Amino acid sequence: MDAPIAIVMAAGKGTRMKSDLPKVLCQASGRPLIRYVLDSLKAAGVAGMVVVVGYKSELVESELDGDPAIRFAYQTEQLGTGHAVMMCREQLAGHDGPVVVVAGDSPMMQASSIRTLLDEFKRSRPACILGTLVHDNPTGLGRIVRDSDGKFVGIVEHKDATEEQRQIAEVNMSTYIFDCQKMLRALDRLTDDNRQKEYYITDLPGILLGNDDDVRALPVLKPIEALSVNTVEHLEEVERAMQEISH
Repeated sequence: MDAPIAIVMAAGKGTRMKSDLPKVLCQASGRPLIRYVLDSLKAAGVAGMVVVVGYKSELVESELDGDPAIRFAYQTEQLGTGHAVMMCREQLAGHDGPVVVVAGDSPMMQASSIRTLLDEFKRSRPACILGTLVHDNPTGLGRIVRDSDGKFVGIVEHKDATEEQRQIAEVNMSTYIFDCQKMLRALDRLTDDNRQKEYYITDLPGILLGNDDDVRALPVLKPIEALSVNTVEHLEEVERAMQEISH
């Protein structure tokens, strides 16, 4: 099995950040958000990273220039998270091992959580493991649905969830580990058959389950990892959390 590699989503514009920068270059405690993500991945033992760039890609490339562990993939059209993964096909073609997929705007991602997920992947070799979180306030987040045996059945977005499903506290945190070759095959079956006409990575676990592949959800993420950055207020929250940790 090859050493783990990662896909880091970094193509978005920080529209709600009141900034012209790509969102991952907005700073928390004096460093770009993506730097914290890359540091956590390296500390978890991830060998190489494919950073998916789009909006003002040259700025992200310039920031990360000179890091031999990083390659870039280009998402010139923003057609969803699944589409971002599709743009990495070339870099992943020969990889036989785990691929960690994370968002570049999640600076509180913990190396220990990624390591736990990778250890489980190595032990059981499933097609996919979702890193999930049991959240005090899951409103707005995708719920993890399980069957009566506790096995993962799917992700239901908040807006599509029934009242009963909205009571579920375990949520999807956009942290995945895929068997690379199984993921690439599942990407061939991913469609944009939804109102937004986008390709969603959240559909991949369901496609894999449909193949009778082993898909698991592990609630190992820590509450602090829920702090991703979409607004200026989120950024302030992250900075406060960072200061608390450093004291």
